[in-house]
Amino acid sequence: MNRLAIKACADILGESFRQNLPADVQLSYYFKNNRNLGSVDRGAIAEIYYGVIRNKRLLEEIVGDAHCKKMILVYLLVLKGHSIKELNEVTDEYEIEWLIDKKKNKVHIDSWPKKLSLPDWIWTKLTLYYGEEEAIALATALLKPATLQLRVNSLKASSVKDVVDEFRLSFPAEADKIKQTEWSKQAITLPRGTPIQKHPLFLGGSIEVQEEGSQLLSLLLDAKRGHMVADFCAGAGGKALALSALMKNTGRIYAFDISDRRLANLKQRLKRSGASNIAMQRISNENDLKIKRLRNKLDRVLVDAPCTGLGTLRRNPDLKWRQTEESLSELTIKQASILEAASKLCKKGGYLVYATCSILNDENEDIVTQFLKKNKHFKIIPQHTIMQKHGVNIGDGDFLKLTTHTHKTDGFFGALMERVD
Repeated sequence: MNRLAIKACADILGESFRQNLPADVQLSYYFKNNRNLGSVDRGAIAEIYYGVIRNKRLLEEIVGDAHCKKMILVYLLVLKGHSIKELNEVTDEYEIEWLIDKKKNKVHIDSWPKKLSLPDWIWTKLTLYYGEEEAIALATALLKPATLQLRVNSLKASSVKDVVDEFRLSFPAEADKIKQTEWSKQAITLPRGTPIQKHPLFLGGSIEVQEEGSQLLSLLLDAKRGHMVADFCAGAGGKALALSALMKNTGRIYAFDISDRRLANLKQRLKRSGASNIAMQRISNENDLKIKRLRNKLDRVLVDAPCTGLGTLRRNPDLKWRQTEESLSELTIKQASILEAASKLCKKGGYLVYATCSILNDENEDIVTQFLKKNKHFKIIPQHTIMQKHGVNIGDGDFLKLTTHTHKTDGFFGALMERVD
């Protein structure tokens, strides 16, 4: 920690708050324009930057406004445990006097959403869905940064154990923190910030960056060798690549997305992965002719719907400040439309999975309930009937519901449905 890091952080935060840009985009832009920064400075800046964003509402309550420099200093003093003496070396005298006064005259924070740095509307929904005690546990877990999680690519890697062993040799200081995860048999976890991008395992396609919960959603689809599969809203293709490995690189996976940029990322990942059964398809919307030609033909359809992303706040803490009740309402309309269109691709006996990385019922159970009321030819298949076949016991509920405080994953939702007529 030094003056440069604190000043840089204040500048980036100010721009981020003013422009309402995604936090990672703003940070990448700053680093791109300040290439002289070393890895230590970059790491310090990123740590403080995301820490303030995670705790923005609490810090504003303590500071009294959204003054970026003061929020940073309070974050370092109150939440990171730095001493006044340490901060005296990296800031100005009048700010130290202000900090000393704040330390003496502590601000009383009078509500949970302020303490847990959540907008009121999100807190209201969480307490409605989960009850106050569980909402507190969930929100607290989402305040903590996530580790780096990878999927071991069975098309390239000999075994998960071999990958773990190789990473432990490569990063001996972190060896005890490199291990398999609890739920997904193909997932491993490494300390946040581990530099894997130039590692031979990454360059050779033996691993992919994919959160454990996302891997479990791929299992829920229960795709088999030779199946015809669609991945709606494929994005950069993490789930499509996982499905390819599960299908032993057989059959066909149609990876649909409206974004050329995201599909370009998938193209790069395909080159590394060894997957040859994925066909990328750029579409204009969920009713594109490229989709309609597959009507009633597919064995499996995955709808990885656009959502608020509130289950990923450990990785994307700015989403809670960028999403609103209005954007949620717009998303639920879009989600229902995409699910309706995607369902038409399922043949009789085919499986349809609706998935989000949200923790809100509005985007999850409510969408599925609404869909099933309109589409009597689909029925729910309880998730445990599939997941337990894969050696995963999440519980006996109909839906795959992952929460950070319970499962130590990002928040995910998955509903498995079968076309019966």
